[in-house]
Amino acid sequence: MLRAWGQDAALAEQAALTRFPSILPVLVDELTLLRRPVGDTPQGPVARRMHAACAPFAARGAFITPMAAVAGSVADELLAAMRAAAPGLTRAFVNNGGDIAVFAAPGESLAIGLALDPRLATFDGALRLRGGDGVGGIATSGRHGRSFSMGIADAVTVLARDAAAADAAATLIANAVDVDSPAVTRAPADSLDPDSDLGARLVTTAVGALTEAEVATALDAGAATAGAFLRDGLIIAAALRLAGRSRILGAPFALESPA
Repeated sequence: MLRAWGQDAALAEQAALTRFPSILPVLVDELTLLRRPVGDTPQGPVARRMHAACAPFAARGAFITPMAAVAGSVADELLAAMRAAAPGLTRAFVNNGGDIAVFAAPGESLAIGLALDPRLATFDGALRLRGGDGVGGIATSGRHGRSFSMGIADAVTVLARDAAAADAAATLIANAVDVDSPAVTRAPADSLDPDSDLGARLVTTAVGALTEAEVATALDAGAATAGAFLRDGLIIAAALRLAGRSRILGAPFALESPA
């Protein structure tokens, strides 16, 4: 889903639709490299975005492959095509399955709907982003998402300078929301998907009833990782959610009531 406002908005949207079909074939050509831990720089433009977004986290010692930023990088690439085609845009967004690249010119704002429970098709509120606040991307990760998670978070939403960085950070923070508990069931990622970039690493398949202490321990662990990313300037804000409890770190963006 994408939309633009301002001068030549229709031209911008068409530019994104024109750009999209050529993205996936180029990514497939480098898929073997992109499924490995961050190392050699890939060649394709979206693949380079993925690598650049993940490299700062890999430099900190985290296990991460460029695939952690694929959805956000595609969103960033399409938004870049829109802005190049129509420099007079006032607002725009590209929502790639919940990983969202956003743009608001100075004096403009854009409201993004958020759901506290990602399994429900309803919004709990809207996050209003304003031009000049530095946020260019929003991403959400967790065990209910499209990809495997090594943690137990219901959802981790991250605001960052672009969608690729938000995507990578959300993945790692969601992995860090974790606790050793008999209520958590795990399996090797490659037993569920032989092509998973996580290999034999254990991923969460189910979470039963957790104690209050276990929820707090898991959220504290995720918050510690998010706090480190904040201090290093890798993200702008993060919201962590598990079993009806939450932690919010970073810029105090108010959640507006749903319309």
